[in-house]
Parts: sequence; structure tokens; C-alpha cells
Amino acid sequence: MKDFHGIIFAYHASPELRELVSVRTAASLPFCGRYRLIDFALSSMMNAGLRDVGVIMQRDYQSLLDHIGSGKAWDMSRKEGGLRILPPFGLPELHTGNYSGTMEALNAVGEYIRDIPQKHVILLLGNLCANIDLTKAKLHHLRSGAPITAICADHTPDGLHHRYVVGEDGFVKTVLFDRVGEGEGLPSLEGYIIDKDLLLSLMDRCKALNLYRFHKDGISMYLNEGGKMSVFVHEGYASVIRTVNAYYQANRDMLCSAKRSQLFPADRPVRTKNHEGVSTYYGVDAVSRRSLVADNCIIEGEIENCIVFSGVRIGKGAKVKDSILMRRCMVGDNCQLSHVISDKACTYTAGTVLTGNERLPIVVPKGSTV
Repeated sequence: MKDFHGIIFAYHASPELRELVSVRTAASLPFCGRYRLIDFALSSMMNAGLRDVGVIMQRDYQSLLDHIGSGKAWDMSRKEGGLRILPPFGLPELHTGNYSGTMEALNAVGEYIRDIPQKHVILLLGNLCANIDLTKAKLHHLRSGAPITAICADHTPDGLHHRYVVGEDGFVKTVLFDRVGEGEGLPSLEGYIIDKDLLLSLMDRCKALNLYRFHKDGISMYLNEGGKMSVFVHEGYASVIRTVNAYYQANRDMLCSAKRSQLFPADRPVRTKNHEGVSTYYGVDAVSRRSLVADNCIIEGEIENCIVFSGVRIGKGAKVKDSILMRRCMVGDNCQLSHVISDKACTYTAGTVLTGNERLPIVVPKGSTV
């Protein structure tokens, strides 16, 4: 069970996330008051006993580097192995500006993968908001006898996703690309457990044919040639964060105790970089309804259905509803904010009124003054 190595894809910065990824990668997005999205992939691997993990980056990764550091928070700070930061474009001949697909990203760190001593590799997205029981997934992979196992969800996610159709023998028959809503097959979370030899074979073949995509090129080629693939179904909360609406909804989902307990089960803790601070102060007239509030805040106004990160100040008479306030935001007296995603260190002068809606929340860029 120790013969597994982890790789996290943290180079994605979906354009649909707009201002939220102007200064960071999607894997570095703050989440639920104190976490970053990459914490879930790192913690899932940590809880399954993985201590050798590589993180593939590309650009705008300073925020992510500051967060994960040496990997100490996830017990991955080691003299040998441990957490490895895989810089962009490890192979000079692959310089094309942006990775054209996951297979190109893997080939860019091909030498690292060839040097992996373990026989199996677990691939996860850095922007996947899910606490996956990889211990069960590893056992399933070994028992199935298939060289690759796809990690799927037990429910249909919002937005585009791939679906795996499973035959009576329990193995994948075909993959359906870019589906929306309910349909045949199991929705993919784009996570995999794959034998290292098979991964290297797919990488080499795709590189020789100038193919860049993991699913539409590598997986399709493998299945069309009769390759065997099993499926592990993750039971519980899962969301791939690729759009502003997906990010907004995932945070709001954490206000539901049932969904929050699925993402933060007691037996599989989610670790993050430690930010110690004093307790939050609530003023005499402060009101907090159905909100998650981090430490080191000063709340003198009213908040409802909100996610509030540490260091936030909310002035007297201010009313904040259905909003996400990241670290060090300052909301002046008598402000009214509704359906707002406020990036870090934003300032709202007294009396400011901002109103979005659930389908189109207002995104205020980092460091803005309104």
C-alpha cells in the first residue's frame, strides 16, 4: 500500500474564473474561510499515507508557493522525497506559452515521472473540492486488476464533465466527453490511479503523435485498443471549481452542515497552512446569521449567509448578505453588500452599496477600493 506516488495538477487557471485567477492559479483559491482548494488534494493523499507528491505548476504560482511551502502542514517535508514543486516547462522543446493539455503537462515533467520509485501514480486536480478516501481507492485499484482506475462522483455535477460507461464486468466500455446534466455513465472527477508503466507509455505515444490531451487523446486511445479500466466511486461532496458560479456555490454549500460534514469528516481531516490569530470580536449591535466566520475579525454590523475569512472588519450599520469576504477586507459603516465575492484586502468606503444575484455574483478584484 506504500507503493503509490501522488501528482497534483495545479497549473489550471480557467478563464471562467475571471478576476479570481488574475493573480493566482485555481488551486490557490481561498475557500471556506481558511483553506485553499489544493488543501483537499494534499489532505486526501496525506490521509491515505502518501508522502511523496509532486505539484505541477505553470504560471501565477507565487500564491500557491507561499501557501504550501515545504509541505510541513501535510507531513510531506522530508529529506528524501516528500513534496516536490514541479516548475513549468521542464522540457525546453515543449515551450508553447500554455500547456495545451494535461498530457503535455505530464510530458513537461517526464524525467521526474520516470524517476518515481513507486509502481502506481495517483493523479488529482488541484481545483477539485472533494475529500476522497484514497485508502479505499488504492485497495479498489489493486483488487480490480486493471492498470488504471478512474475516480468518479456519485452525483452529476454542474457544468461540462466526462462520463464513463461501465459494462457488466465492472470495467469501462467507453467514455462520453463534454456532457451536461444527467445521462448514461458515471461522471468523472478527472482523478486517476494508474500504473506508472502505463502512464509513461501513454505519455510517450502522445508525445510522438503531438497529442496533448489526457482524456480525448490518451484515454481514448487506450480504451479503443481494448485497455482495461476500473471505476472507483467517491461518495460525498465533490465539485470541480472552473467557474465563478461553481466557486460561489461551493462556498455557500459549506453553510449546510450535511455537506460540510461530507467535505470535512472527522476521520479524514483537511489540513492547511496555519494562520493563528486572536478570537473574533462581535460588537454590541453585531448580528451573525448562518455564517462561517474565521478568527481575528471585528464584526460590528450584520452578516447573513456569509463566508468571512480572517482579518475582516465590518463597520457599524453595515449589512452583508450572501457574500464571500476574503482576508483583510474592510467594510465601512452603513455599507450594503449582497451576493459579492470580495477578493483579499478590498476596502468598501462608508455607505457603499453593491448588489449582485445568485447566478451572477459581483467579483471585486484583490486590493480594490470601492
